[in-house]
Parts: sequence; structure tokens; C-alpha cells
Amino acid sequence: MDPLERLLAERACERLIIDFVHRLDLGEPGSVAELFTEDGVWEWPPPGGDGRRAEGREALRTYFGSRPADRLSRRVMSNILVTVTSPDTATATSYFTTYRVDGHEGDGQGPVPPGPPVQVGQYEDEFRRSAEGTWLAAGGARRRGSFGGPTPVVRAGTS
Repeated sequence: MDPLERLLAERACERLIIDFVHRLDLGEPGSVAELFTEDGVWEWPPPGGDGRRAEGREALRTYFGSRPADRLSRRVMSNILVTVTSPDTATATSYFTTYRVDGHEGDGQGPVPPGPPVQVGQYEDEFRRSAEGTWLAAGGARRRGSFGGPTPVVRAGTS
């Protein structure tokens, strides 16, 4: 693989990570399934996770689409390191910080009072290039770091 092909593969995989969190935070959460291969997997393995696993696009669409409608979240991604392992496969490790509240009533509610992040950890992802040449997520696991807690609930009139 020449250096330019490697660079383009790294950038395509990095873009998938950013697109994933944008869709969760700003778009239609169930649409993240489109970023995965047909047999794609997302899991929350122990010890940091609770063992949940969604496999296949429909299961992913159902899982991520079940996000509460009143949830406001923002994920900050950093230290994204993509490693191209072959012309058609890659892996990545990235750090995430999640700010999240439930009970949000929309933009008319005003700003949410700042609070600490509810999660800080890392994603471990696998990517595969499709027959058409498009890079897609093949598997992902969320591994929480040392920081996590319950999601706060916004009370009306607390902005």
C-alpha cells in the first residue's frame, strides 16, 4: 500500500468515527447503522461495560434508535489513532468524553447548566473496505476509562 492510499484509508476511518458521534449527538441516532458493514457489531465488554452487544445493521439501528427523545448529549473525541492493517482492514483507538442530560425539552429551554462529563473512556474500532471501495465500521467496542456516572436529569426552570 503506497503512502497516499494509507493516508486516505486513515482519513476515511477517522471520518467514520466523527460521523458516528455527530449522528448520535446531532442527527438521527438510528442512522449510525449505515456506517457499519451488514454484519457490523457494537459491544460494551466487561470490565468497563455490561456485556451488551448489537450485531447486524438492523440490531444496530434498533439499539441506537432507542435513545431517549429527551436526551441531549455531546461527545468530544480526541487522540484518534487509526492503524491500517491491510489494504482492506484497519483498527482505531480514540478517546471520548460524553456530556449528557435527560429531560431536555429542546432549544426553547435555554442552555443546560454545565456539569462534569458522565463518561470518559476509549473506543476500540475495526474497519473494513467494501467491494465498492468504501470504508465501513466492522466492529466497535466502548471501553470506559476510570470515569463514569449516572446521567443527570434537567428539571424545568433550572437554566
